[in-house]
Amino acid sequence: MATVELRFSALPEHVRTARLVAAAVARRAGVDESVLDEVRLAVGEACTRAVYLHRSSGVDRPVRVVLVEDEKKFSIEVGDEVPDTGSSSTGAEGGTPSEEAEEEGQMGLAVISGLVDDVEVTSGEAGGTIRMSWPTTTAAVLP
Repeated sequence: MATVELRFSALPEHVRTARLVAAAVARRAGVDESVLDEVRLAVGEACTRAVYLHRSSGVDRPVRVVLVEDEKKFSIEVGDEVPDTGSSSTGAEGGTPSEEAEEEGQMGLAVISGLVDDVEVTSGEAGGTIRMSWPTTTAAVLP
C-alpha cells in the first residue's frame, strides 16, 4: 500500500496543484484513463469545499489530502479542520453561515456524489472528511 500525503494552505490557487497530484497518483495506481477526469473534478470539488470552510471559519491550518494506492482500489481523503458544531456554527465574521453558503457546500457534495460511486462524508469535532475511491484496472506502473 503506497500513500501520498499533501497538505496545503487554504488558498484557492493550491486546489489546482492538488488536482494534478491526485490525477498523477491515480494514473500510477492503475485507475482507468477514462476515469481520470472524474478523479480530477471530484478532488477539485472536495478541496474547494475544504478551502472555503477553512477561510469562512477563520481556520489557518492546512487542508489535508491523502492518496492511498491499494491492490484493487485507489482512495483519496480530503480533510478539513473545521469543527462541526451543528446549526450554531459561526463564520469568520462571527455570524451564522448564510443559506447561500450552505447551499453551495451541498452543491459541491452533490457534484462529488455524481462523479464518484464510492464516497463517504463525515464531520465531527476535529473537522470533516470526504473519502472517495475508485477501482484500479491494472498493476501499478513502476518508475
